[in-house]
Amino acid sequence: MNAYNYLYLPDAQNNMGTMLDHAVYDLKWELGDFYGAFINSGIAKRFGGGEPKYIAGMSGIELAREIIRLVKGEDVDTEPSCPFDRSPEYWAGWALAYYEWNSGSSFERIEEVVPITEIVEMYHPYHEADITKFVDEMDRRISVRTTQSRLARLRAYAGLTQKALADRSGVSVRMIQQYEQGQKKLAHAHADVVVRLSKALYCNIEELL
Repeated sequence: MNAYNYLYLPDAQNNMGTMLDHAVYDLKWELGDFYGAFINSGIAKRFGGGEPKYIAGMSGIELAREIIRLVKGEDVDTEPSCPFDRSPEYWAGWALAYYEWNSGSSFERIEEVVPITEIVEMYHPYHEADITKFVDEMDRRISVRTTQSRLARLRAYAGLTQKALADRSGVSVRMIQQYEQGQKKLAHAHADVVVRLSKALYCNIEELL
C-alpha cells in the first residue's frame, strides 16, 4: 500500500531530486554523508510516511536546509544554482522517491541494501529509460542481496571470489560454498573458521554471524 496519494508523487520526486542536487553542488556535501543526515534527521521517515509538509509543503532547497539545521544546528542560505541539465544526483533522488513510494519500503531499508551512491551510478543507462526499468533493476538487486547468505554478501562487498576468499582465509572453497548455500550453518562452525573468515573479510565476527 502506498503511503500517500499518487497526485503528490511528482512533487515528492522533484523535491527529493532538488534536495540532493542542492546539497551536493551548492552546499558541497558528500552525497553519502548528506543522505545519512537525511535518514538520521528523521525527515526520511516522515517524508516516506507521506507527511504533506515534507513531500509537497517544502521545496527541495528548504528540505536540504532543514536537514542541516536538525543534524548540525546550522542555518544555511546558499543560493541555489540553476543547472541547464539535471544532474545524476537529481535523477537519483527523483527515481528513489518513486521507488520508495512504489515499493512501500523505507528509505533507510533501501539504503542498507542499495546505497544512494550506487543508485547515482545507475544514472547510465536508466535515466533515459522508463521508470519501470529502474524499479525492475532495484527489485532484482534487492532480491539477490537479501536472499544471499551474510557470508556471500560480505564476500561480494569485499570484491572477492570464493577462490580468493579461500586463499586468503585458508578455508576451503567447498566449505565456503556450503556456508553460502546454507548447506552448513556458519554459526555452528569451529571458532577458528569464523575467525579466519572474519579477518579475511576485514569484518568483526558479529557482522559475519
